[in-house]
Amino acid sequence: MTNIVCLNDFERAARERLPHMAYEFVSSGAGDEISMRWNREAFDRIRLRPRVLEDVSRIDTSVTLFGETLPHPILLAPVAYQKLFHAQGEAETARGAGAAHAVCVVSTACTCSIEEIASAATSPLWLQLYLQSDREVTRDLIARAEAAGVRALCLTVDTPVLGARNRQQRAGFALPPDFTTPHLDAKGRERLSVVSATREPITWRDVEWLQTIAHVPVLLKGILTGDDAARAIDHGAQGIVVSNHGARNLDTVPATIDALPEVAAAVDRRVPILVDGGIRRGTDIIKSIALGANAVLIGRPYAFALAVDGANGVARAIAILREELETALALLGRASLNVVDKTVLW
Repeated sequence: MTNIVCLNDFERAARERLPHMAYEFVSSGAGDEISMRWNREAFDRIRLRPRVLEDVSRIDTSVTLFGETLPHPILLAPVAYQKLFHAQGEAETARGAGAAHAVCVVSTACTCSIEEIASAATSPLWLQLYLQSDREVTRDLIARAEAAGVRALCLTVDTPVLGARNRQQRAGFALPPDFTTPHLDAKGRERLSVVSATREPITWRDVEWLQTIAHVPVLLKGILTGDDAARAIDHGAQGIVVSNHGARNLDTVPATIDALPEVAAAVDRRVPILVDGGIRRGTDIIKSIALGANAVLIGRPYAFALAVDGANGVARAIAILREELETALALLGRASLNVVDKTVLW
């Protein structure tokens, strides 16, 4: 991997290795992919304001989430069907996350069981939830996840139906017949594989129900407005993930970094805020934290890294991003993430 020096290099390398269908599945967005472009372009428009002659001999990138101190604010977002990218799937990703001391958020649409993933993990695991038609399936998954040591749940709230994923359609996406999805029931697997499939939408009542059975913090993933963020807290959410689902659902919604300030204002530091979508550089992490996030998640970059070099690739992707974060902090004249606020923005 000597020729890989930034996260975008992993995508170029993965495209040469992955079958066309698998590449299109992970790389594509919804509709005309306008929001996907905005996710990236919005970061590019934000300028930074450095200070000089500050003591940056020691850089601290640690953050605290739900009482746990993490060495850096980079988490791995849930990505479905990871055996499309590597034979060991999510277990291999967990190994890479452990090597890089990163929290790994496992998708309900995983191709390894939560127990397999947990046995490979040496860093914290969280679990992303799609509520199933049969709530007992979800109840069982949560019980198994908590028994396996999962430390938080991220309920996806922005997918009552799948978006119009045209590139995925053109590629004829379908899971290989020998793939298993241990934590999706038959209906759930069908709904997450068919574009614009009908679903049984979850409501705020389901959020309340989830609070009654979970013994770990529950975050709501897919919040883009201050109104929904405030309502989420009113319904017991202990964290917010500002996300437009990697721009894979509703096209022309704002970039997540553009939505973040409104959400942060509504949350007013009451619960942690995470943000995903378009993060490719250490400077993107600083911009996210300056605008109100506590941490960030990356998705496509580590999926491509997994395809290129398994756990080593995943660990390298996180290491690159962390190195860029430390460099950017030093060049901004800030020795710690604790002092990053809007004063780092031009």
